[in-house]
Amino acid sequence: MGRSIQIKGFKELEAKLKKNATLDDARTVVKKNGADLQSLMTRNAVFVKGYSTGATKRSIRSAFTDSNLTVTVEPTTSYASYPEYGTRYMAAQPFVRPSFNIQKEIFKRELKKLMK
Repeated sequence: MGRSIQIKGFKELEAKLKKNATLDDARTVVKKNGADLQSLMTRNAVFVKGYSTGATKRSIRSAFTDSNLTVTVEPTTSYASYPEYGTRYMAAQPFVRPSFNIQKEIFKRELKKLMK
């Protein structure tokens, strides 16, 4: 799917976190928001047009990397982009982008709160 949040100034963030909070607090925020994004994406993966088996909904997984400071949430079916973007035969029924855009704002707000 290819969408991600990229934080510029990671060194400054890390320094501020060391001063105000621990890196464990940041890991907690990442873990909570990753789980929330997964459940939001699963809730939004309801396809009403065409043939639907629920395989894409069941395939949404999260994976943590970088000492739990990075989370990747994505559907793992090979055809997940078809309902997301549509094809010439079917209209798009986005479920990744809307979920991502909602959770992105919550994540930014929680990180700002952590830095204060």
